[in-house]
Amino acid sequence: MSSDSEIDTTLKKKMLPRRRVLGIAAGSAALGAFAPFAGLSARPAPPTPLAPPPPGPPKVILGASMVDVARGLVIPDAAILITGHRITAAGPAAAVAVPEGATTIRLDGHWLIPGLINNHVHLGNRLPGAAGAALANESPSHQILRMQKAAREALDSGVTTVRITGAEYGNDFDLKRAINAGYAIGPRIETAGQVIVPSGGHGNREANGPAEFAKAVREQIENGASWIKISISGGIADAHGDIAASPMMLDELRTVIEVAHRNGVKVTAHNGSPAAADDAIALGIDCFEHGYYLGRKQLQAMKDKGIWLCPTIGVSQASVMEFFKRQGMPEWYMERVRSVSKAHWAMLQEAIRLSVNIAMGTDQNPAEPNAGTTATIRELEMYVEAGMTPLNSLRTATSAAAEMLGLTADVGSLATGRFADIVAVKQNPLENIAALRTINFVMKGGQVARQG
Repeated sequence: MSSDSEIDTTLKKKMLPRRRVLGIAAGSAALGAFAPFAGLSARPAPPTPLAPPPPGPPKVILGASMVDVARGLVIPDAAILITGHRITAAGPAAAVAVPEGATTIRLDGHWLIPGLINNHVHLGNRLPGAAGAALANESPSHQILRMQKAAREALDSGVTTVRITGAEYGNDFDLKRAINAGYAIGPRIETAGQVIVPSGGHGNREANGPAEFAKAVREQIENGASWIKISISGGIADAHGDIAASPMMLDELRTVIEVAHRNGVKVTAHNGSPAAADDAIALGIDCFEHGYYLGRKQLQAMKDKGIWLCPTIGVSQASVMEFFKRQGMPEWYMERVRSVSKAHWAMLQEAIRLSVNIAMGTDQNPAEPNAGTTATIRELEMYVEAGMTPLNSLRTATSAAAEMLGLTADVGSLATGRFADIVAVKQNPLENIAALRTINFVMKGGQVARQG
């Protein structure tokens, strides 16, 4: 499956014009989340601050065991005190002073983990096949309503932060502002805007030559991108081109990375090509998505330089087939999936053996049904099947993911000062990662999103 424009060539031709090509800024007012072209101005609106903290007294969660993902241990009979959006104390219940009048939430017999972070999603996906064809003439407004639905489902499933690795029309920026302002419900959003590619590449913002690539990068940053996403190889969702090809020129790739880094923004690349990876590693790339055909040489260099891998292993393995069936995927697509499956799995196993930095991502909506659970949970289970410990698998969706995103002060652990993004499960996930299938409580920023 993959990256950002999971749309075949026919659907691309029917898309509405790109907003920046029209000279239209992607930033509208936060209410524009439900009418993306209403009230547009020549420049994007400033980021919307977080909505006020939830009203009422402090809250305290009691009766559960707490998983300390940093130290890899469980604290039995724990207490987590929450004031407003954030955790103000966490640890053994005997060591946490609970103020008089605090609202008590009892979760006896549960284990508490940080809210999960899914680092590769496209909430507005239009894939090749029957389901995608039915959306060929979809309006931006309709798409953002689909995105809002997927965001709410993601939050209910335990995913409290997502990184959108490619979107259209500026809808990702509008949805982020709407969620932050409290007009919409969903996870925290980090986003890359449009995927920048050479003509004919695997994405939706085409550029050719260093000057055009520099402009495209600056557009995404101006519109609010916290990452830049490029495609440096072909993709499964392309009806043309080689997944292992390396179409981007060195000066184009160098320009993307330099411009982004000069603006304090990291760069990730859709990639299945070892040759393209060699170039990107030498030039200072921050992360690779998928990595279908990466070998020991590339993975060792990634380990040595601290470059991240977001494997999205689920998109090429057997458990995704039920999703492809629901989407009515064409045979050429399925053949491309089969062509990468074994190499993709071997790549993940080698990355785990070498201790490459890994952050979990699904390339499906986080709550998408998959093998009796969600795509997010199944992805984490497959990491364990490929050789990870349950603890390290959980870290790819909590503390390690927060490190990659540069958000360790806010998310990724149940520690004082972090947002109160808390998930409860009925079993110990450090003993069996499948415990995450039992999620029945979700809190984001001190507000209960799901209980039961």
